[in-house]
Formats: sequence, structure tokens, C-alpha cells
Amino acid sequence: MATAKIAPSMLSSDFSNLASEADRMVRLGADWLHMDIMDGHFVPNLTIGAPVIESLRKHTKAYLDCHLMVTNPIDYVEPFAKAGASGFTFHVEASKDNWQELIQRIKKGGMRPGVALKPATPIEEVYPLVENENPVEMVLVMTVEPGFGGQKFMPETMDKVRALRKKYPSLDIEVDGGLGPSTIDVAASAGANCIVAGSSVFGAPEPGQVISILRKSVEGAHQNS
Repeated sequence: MATAKIAPSMLSSDFSNLASEADRMVRLGADWLHMDIMDGHFVPNLTIGAPVIESLRKHTKAYLDCHLMVTNPIDYVEPFAKAGASGFTFHVEASKDNWQELIQRIKKGGMRPGVALKPATPIEEVYPLVENENPVEMVLVMTVEPGFGGQKFMPETMDKVRALRKKYPSLDIEVDGGLGPSTIDVAASAGANCIVAGSSVFGAPEPGQVISILRKSVEGAHQNS
């Protein structure tokens, strides 16, 4: 069974204190640190690139879960591998012609490959990437439109999570967008085990308490499944 992994989204952190924010999240119980990479083209926002990952890596040993919302993900593999990224999740919508080579390069760079899909993309589009002889190791189901933080959770995306969990019982399934104490039970019961949470963690009076709530929900749902 896939284990619970709670990944605070650093996009919601104080970027002027990124190293200390990363340290704080790890001390409060985070398993991963989720890094949102946006190129201003694939999505209408511009965030961070490999230089920020490289800088942060000098201050943390945490798993840096990099989600690349970019038009040409293959161009980012080498820079992110050198920067110290742990996971490299690309969008299926941006890699229809070269995903096999992309997965190979990610693994060769010492990173863990994942594939993400937007809310409107059919879940069937990621099946070949999971079932390939050189497969991705995680599927990220976007539960909001990628590009901006603070959006409302889209419950209809849970059908994709349920389909994935039924088909691949041990796969890491990540959800990202609008996750918090009020929505976690729906996601956990659908089968998600990797939980990205931004404003619900960083905006909380007790972020560690929120991380704990998210973890307990995932663990409880898996015990009951």
C-alpha cells in the first residue's frame, strides 16, 4: 500500500525566508516539500526555476517534489538534476511526443519521475506512462486548474483518483489544489496518498496541526480500504 506523504506547497511560503520556511515545515512533520515550477507559458504565471532549487538544496536534505508546469519539460531535466531536485513531475499535456525519452532522462538524472494532468484531461492519457516498461512512479491529479494557488477544490476530479487507485493499488497518487482539513477526507477516501497543501498549511495558526490532520486522514482511509 502506498504510504502517506504530506507535501506543503512552498509557493505559499515566505519566499524571502525560503530556507527557514523549508526547515520549519520539515520540523512540523512534512514528508516532502512541493515546489511549483511555472514558465508563464504553459500556465499564466511565473514562479521559480532551477537556481532557486539549487539554492534551497544547500539548506535542506528534504525531498524536493518538483512539479513542472512548463511547455518543454525535457529542457528542464538536466538543470533540475544538477540543482538537486528529488522528484520531477511533468505534464502529460506537454509531453505527448517524447514522454518515453523524458522518463529515461529523469531517471538517469537521479530523480523520481511523475506525470501530472489538468482537470479536463482524461485519466486514460496517463495509463501508458504508468504501464510502460520504464514507468513513471507517481501520478499527480490536479484538483484545480494549474497556475495559481488558493483555488477551490474540484471534487469531480476524484473520479480520476478512484480509477487510478483501483487500477494501480500501490501507485503514489498525488493531489494538488484546494486541499485542507475540509477536503482531505474526500481525497483520502478516493485513494490519494500524496497530499499537496499550500494556503491551508501556511495560512493556519498551527501548521503542524494541519499536517497531522492530513496525514491521519490518509492513513485512516487506507486502513479502511
